[in-house]
Amino acid sequence: MEHHRACHLCEAICGVVIEHDGDRLTGVRGDPDDPLSRGYLCPKATALVDLHHDPDRLKTPLRRTAGGDFEPVDWETALALTAERLAHARRQHGPRGVAFYVGNPTVHNLGALLGMQAFGAALKSHNRYSATSVDQLPKMLASLQMYGHQLLISVPDVDRCDLFIVFGANPLVSNGSLMTAPGMKRRLDAIRARGGRVVVFDPRRTETARVADEHHFVRPGTDALVLFAMVHTVFEEGLVRLGRFAHHVADLDTLRTLAREFAPERTEAVTGVSASVVRRLTRALADTGRAAVYGRMGVSVTDFGGLSNWLIEVLNVLTGHFDEPGGMMFSSPAADLAAVGTLLGQRGSFGRIRSRVRGAPGFSGELPAACLAEEIDTPGDGQVRALVTLAGNPVLSTPNGARLERALPSLEFMVSIDPYVNETTRHAHVILPPTFGVEREHYDLAFHGLAVRNTARWSDPIRPREASQRHDWEILSDLSARLAARGNPLRERALRAAASVLTPARIVDLALRAGPYRLTRAKVAAAPSGVDLGALVSVMPGRLQTRDGMIPLAPRCYVDDVPRLRAWWASAEARDPSQLVLIGRRGLRSNNSWGHNSVRLVKGPVGCTLRIHPDDAKARGLAQGDVAVIASRVGEVRAPVEVSDEVMRGVVSLPHGWGHHREGVRMRVAAAHAGVSANDLTDDAALDAMSGNAVLNGVPVTVTRAEGATASV
Repeated sequence: MEHHRACHLCEAICGVVIEHDGDRLTGVRGDPDDPLSRGYLCPKATALVDLHHDPDRLKTPLRRTAGGDFEPVDWETALALTAERLAHARRQHGPRGVAFYVGNPTVHNLGALLGMQAFGAALKSHNRYSATSVDQLPKMLASLQMYGHQLLISVPDVDRCDLFIVFGANPLVSNGSLMTAPGMKRRLDAIRARGGRVVVFDPRRTETARVADEHHFVRPGTDALVLFAMVHTVFEEGLVRLGRFAHHVADLDTLRTLAREFAPERTEAVTGVSASVVRRLTRALADTGRAAVYGRMGVSVTDFGGLSNWLIEVLNVLTGHFDEPGGMMFSSPAADLAAVGTLLGQRGSFGRIRSRVRGAPGFSGELPAACLAEEIDTPGDGQVRALVTLAGNPVLSTPNGARLERALPSLEFMVSIDPYVNETTRHAHVILPPTFGVEREHYDLAFHGLAVRNTARWSDPIRPREASQRHDWEILSDLSARLAARGNPLRERALRAAASVLTPARIVDLALRAGPYRLTRAKVAAAPSGVDLGALVSVMPGRLQTRDGMIPLAPRCYVDDVPRLRAWWASAEARDPSQLVLIGRRGLRSNNSWGHNSVRLVKGPVGCTLRIHPDDAKARGLAQGDVAVIASRVGEVRAPVEVSDEVMRGVVSLPHGWGHHREGVRMRVAAAHAGVSANDLTDDAALDAMSGNAVLNGVPVTVTRAEGATASV
């Protein structure tokens, strides 16, 4: 038999056809009729079979015993214990005493994405964290500040683009990121086939850079200087092309004044990008009818991720590539989360709350994830004493994971909603495992809103869940009812009844009916390969959510951060040229830490290696196959050396998501390919001070040879 659905393992949401015999999956292939992916399939999707049948995947709740082991318990026991302990922690320690961490996989999961809203409200926690602040927060902040809504996120209209300038992104591997675009190789080839160009700025010659027309090394953390130099050039050379937005922008003169000191001839010594390159590409950007500047993780997770993401938006507006075909546009999703947020008065917020220990800014009710460990291990009023994690592994995915790892055992109570005993959940007192993958229904609420083509696709489960299993939305709604009822049986029954009616499927149906195409879930489900709703269309200024209907080009938070950039720039000019800095990287078969228990995703050459430039390796007596000791302010790890000129001099690279050697992890395949965690080196004290996002790129490190150790690479 065949089952059509969207793969949920990454942002690409490729259409897949799954061959199965009942509950037994036998194969996965790309769906040629999917209007977005058109048959493309990356290697991760084939692991759907492995993950579905993984013997390490939990299906029964676990409770920690007095001896520290786990024992299986029934759902009623596990849920009642969890609700009682969370309620007790809240009574004893107040709203700040309970923290809630939401991991990256949640956004790939309809039930978890919807269920966490009600659960968060019932938990009433003032300490909320998520993967947002180790990833895309600066992009969402730019959307909030400039367009009035955190979910009005611009995406490249790559299918009609003739000049695609990429900063710190590797879409050939990610298939887009905050740009849902499966089959990027085909899309990039199409740009070049129609006479266009692809240009990449990155401290590593990535897979995307290798197929680009131009690649320019840029020193990690200096993207804001390059982007400011481009804005400077736009003003200095008279390249402003506001077009139909000439009467919809504000602060143009303020922006011009800010950019005046960032001449490319002044920035090139620090960035490594020559003034001639900056000026030539800025002119090309202004003079190309269909062009886009796009940036992602590499610019977000730096000291100046906030400024960099703002300047990318500014460049597209200034040069006439905002909300125009071939430029940076906005998806028009059939179920529009941004519109729902507006209806509920939830456009986003910034700086309304601050973390207890260091006063870091909060974004939309969340505190920076880099602050979680210190909120647990720092005594005082408001100290976190209980923790809920949902589909997250912050020990591996947040800065200085080793500190968090040491802090978790001190909690009075911890519960994890997760299908694995991983590096984080092994510290929980209760683990509540949800269904996974093809066992649940799905609609990509988030990623249809970031897609380079408007489509809609509903995925039914292959078969109903087993009676012994629970969907994550069922787990969350059950806990929500118990916590919100506060011991009132009538209220608890009423809340349960409401949740049984307002299911994820019903919510999607309502959102589709209210959306721009007036679809229904039944209509979308009737098209097993999805519904094609057409190319991106111009939607601005109609969808602007700013109070005055204008686009502010110089919001106050960015203006106030420029002196910090200026001071850093001056200090960087005096930096020791022998100092190495660390950056991350991503592989096509890897998506954070949660796919490493599939043999087909980890087999082959060692994936977790330290890549280092030949000159830097020679200076340190390192050769291919040696084992290096990499040390930062917060820790050290050992990794096999891979000598490669794909990284620029002064830069070393480790992939993220590894480090499965921890005791107590019940993921046998991952443990056999453990690698090391780059976040044992990243510094929890280092934040983009303006946005609160973590700094994962440009981390100062030392690299030395581990004597007597060699490894195969």
